[in-house]
Amino acid sequence: MLDPRRLSLLRDVARTGSIAGAAERAGCTASAASQQLSTLEQELGIALLERSARSVRLTEAGRILVEHAHRVLAELDAAEEAVHAVSGLRGGRMRVGAFATAATPLVVPALMAFRQRHADVSLFFTEIEPEDAIPAVAAGEIDLAVTHQYEHLSPPDLRGVKQLHLHCDRILLAVPPHLHRAGQTTARLRDYAEATWLSTVPSEGFQAVTELLCRSEGFEPKIAFRSDHYEMLLDMVAADFGVALVPGLAAAPRSSVTFLEISEPTGAARNIHITTRTADSSPATRALTHLLVRRRTAGRRA
Repeated sequence: MLDPRRLSLLRDVARTGSIAGAAERAGCTASAASQQLSTLEQELGIALLERSARSVRLTEAGRILVEHAHRVLAELDAAEEAVHAVSGLRGGRMRVGAFATAATPLVVPALMAFRQRHADVSLFFTEIEPEDAIPAVAAGEIDLAVTHQYEHLSPPDLRGVKQLHLHCDRILLAVPPHLHRAGQTTARLRDYAEATWLSTVPSEGFQAVTELLCRSEGFEPKIAFRSDHYEMLLDMVAADFGVALVPGLAAAPRSSVTFLEISEPTGAARNIHITTRTADSSPATRALTHLLVRRRTAGRRA
């Protein structure tokens, strides 16, 4: 591969008409510049300059190479400028993913703050579940993902990624009026073994939390209604169709729904993380991570 510094010297010979002039532009001696130009000719196996005692001029091959050098060096200058722009958050892109219940309270406010501070960085957002988000981050398809991990599940494959704990989101039991006792604030799941249950659509792992927690208490829940939208599940709890487990972030207040903290089984929670590539140290990733942490810290104080 041709050395850009030698191409720059050749271009400056064409501009100044002399090796000395090119050397002055490059900040080196004329002999050093001449040696570099000779090395360039040796690498190509063709003469680029016709030298005489008092002058130097480009051969036809040298002239053609200078034409290409103008374009190559301009692209390198543009690349360097772009890199500095990204490092100063004056350009580049930020691809973000998050699961639905984290988007509104956590991610969207952080993205809004990021855009206000770094308007020249292009933002992209994808709603994505953790089982898909973590591999996407590892593969470089997403720069930062907000993911969760239920305490009763095996940890995911974290090769190629790193995680920063953001929040412990407690799992709550949503109950309709006829199942709520006055003054009750906590619940044991086994006390609702005979109740009708509402649940998310199960899959391996993350979405099967209702079944997993109930089985850990020794019973199989009687699930009659399923939806992957917590808002719909809570509407159905409010309509007295049954009880449902919902994460704290999804527990939007409803006048006819009571949210009870789960006393048994213990550890009914999901840990929320900021997931990024192990090798990612970009300023944009650091800036958004800081905003997410600050947003969560402010929320806890409130």
